[in-house]
Amino acid sequence: MVEKTNHHMTSDEFREAGRELVDWIADYYDFVENRPVVPDVEPGDIRSRLPAHPPESGESFDAIMRDVDRVIMPGITHWQSPNFFAYFPSNTSFPSILGEMMSAGLGVQGMVWKTSPACTELETHVMDWVVELLGLPSRFLSTGKGGGVIQDTASSAVLCAMLAARERVTKGVSNKTGAPVNLVAYTSTQAHSSVQKAARIAGIGDENIRMIEVDDTFAMNPVALEKAIREDREAGKIPFFVSATVGTTSSMAMDNVFSISKLLDEQIWLHVDAAMAGSAAVCPELRGMHDGLEFADSYCFNPHKWLFTNFDCSCFFVADRNALTNALSILPEYLRTAEHAAGAIDYRDWQVPLGRRFRALKLWFVIRHYGSKGLQSHVRQHIELAKEFETWVSQSKQFELVARRSLNTVCFAHQQGNAATEAVLQAVNATGKLFASHTKLNDRYTIRMVVGGRDTEHRHVLAAWNNFCTTADEVIAP
Repeated sequence: MVEKTNHHMTSDEFREAGRELVDWIADYYDFVENRPVVPDVEPGDIRSRLPAHPPESGESFDAIMRDVDRVIMPGITHWQSPNFFAYFPSNTSFPSILGEMMSAGLGVQGMVWKTSPACTELETHVMDWVVELLGLPSRFLSTGKGGGVIQDTASSAVLCAMLAARERVTKGVSNKTGAPVNLVAYTSTQAHSSVQKAARIAGIGDENIRMIEVDDTFAMNPVALEKAIREDREAGKIPFFVSATVGTTSSMAMDNVFSISKLLDEQIWLHVDAAMAGSAAVCPELRGMHDGLEFADSYCFNPHKWLFTNFDCSCFFVADRNALTNALSILPEYLRTAEHAAGAIDYRDWQVPLGRRFRALKLWFVIRHYGSKGLQSHVRQHIELAKEFETWVSQSKQFELVARRSLNTVCFAHQQGNAATEAVLQAVNATGKLFASHTKLNDRYTIRMVVGGRDTEHRHVLAAWNNFCTTADEVIAP
């Protein structure tokens, strides 16, 4: 018997399996609403159902899919459920899935222009589309000195921005000798933890990042920022980087970018993180949150949160692309091309990794499918639902608002205090009918209700509110 030497799936087998998988995904979306949002499993449960050793001989696609249903699905938290209200959404859509499928099928490695010209040029073009779609400053267009690139996450974006800021202020010295110990970065106490992580990776360190206090809306206090910068300069420090947040993780608070920008000189790089909230700028009436962005050096937001483009897809823009590439470019002989020498974009110089996927395809598919009007319609719908939820909380005799609603995020708590609020949230999530998450604001245990699911409708939000009220009656003593 001749041993089999070609173990690949044939094109006919792939067609059959692909049709089956597309049907499986479509069925999943049809029925995900009826599944418990959070799985009832304990750590180790999923691994205990898996074989201890890899198979010696290949298995059929049918066998693999049986184990998907038997092993994997019981351990899935259903982020695409219309009853998922936790964290921030991680939306996808059928056009995005198709774009991701095509990207995987092409298997493009888009590290330089030469390795796939369409990968680079579509990304540049789509990012210019996004500038128009969100009404962003023209300084972020590739037709000028700036431009955009798709990063994996906002965490990578802020790291790249900080590295560019570091090299700009040190004129490239720190890439050779390490970051000077007197460089100082600033962000608010409500900013995402990725800013602090970026400071560690960039060699700035925890001791040289200032967490600026916030005002009563949980936005960065510009007066406190100005004071911190002044004191650091008097102490011989070099302020070089400020990260402002348009839509904080805890409460969707909006830093005043314009006021912050007026405090900074050309030595200090201003980065604006709008990871979640930025998508709302597809609606012209919501673009006021970006006032002052025309003075920013960099900006990012995540279509993979609220713009129906599956993870990972984070849009990162810079006003001066040379400042970014000067910090990140290393050109070994094996990556030299005539096109690069002639000025073609090599996106490997705009990010930390060398390799990169063809992410622009799925964003292109999404924008073309929905158009600006379709995207605006869904964002507005989510905000209207959050407004109604806010009204129910404000009129409640059990719950109260902890912060003013911002876009699609409502922060509220039980009037009897932290223990009561935590008990209600845990009991609600235990039902499996919905999933919400928490934060702490001024040491107040706070429930975060974020309305942003692709298929979330009024009935889902109303059912969630009724669930909170009923559960509070059951678990909290009068």
